[in-house]
Amino acid sequence: MLALLKITFMKKDIHPQTYPVVFIDTSCGEDFITTSTMTSDKKKDIDGVEHFIINVEISSASHPFYTGKQILVDTARRVEKFEERMKKSKALSATKKTKKTKKEVVEEVAKEEKTETPAEKVIVEEEKVEKTPETTKKVEAEEKEEIETKTTETEGK
Repeated sequence: MLALLKITFMKKDIHPQTYPVVFIDTSCGEDFITTSTMTSDKKKDIDGVEHFIINVEISSASHPFYTGKQILVDTARRVEKFEERMKKSKALSATKKTKKTKKEVVEEVAKEEKTETPAEKVIVEEEKVEKTPETTKKVEAEEKEEIETKTTETEGK
């Protein structure tokens, strides 16, 4: 009968030391008394037993999943740090000159073309005409005709 009953004991010298500990939730002040392998410099006497004090930021007493409420204290200032970084980046982006997109460049060119005066267009078009002996003769003939018509108009007045 003894052979059927096999009792096992824990092995010695392989398990960590456990201490009486009180975990204190810093966001709501709730205390949890238990044992743990953690220690600290601070101690608290509870029912005649000294417990190590371990501060925790969140526990089941303050976590929104367990409480159903959003009572979360940001002790690490994460939100404020993020907002400061965003303000800095917005200030930098306002001072930086950004590259124009292709669409913006096309829109600018279109606006410039719309604001050109007809005289400017004529000058631009004349510059595009190739200068060959034939074209120069035509241009000279046109200029002579314009001069003659202007002189006849002034003589007739």
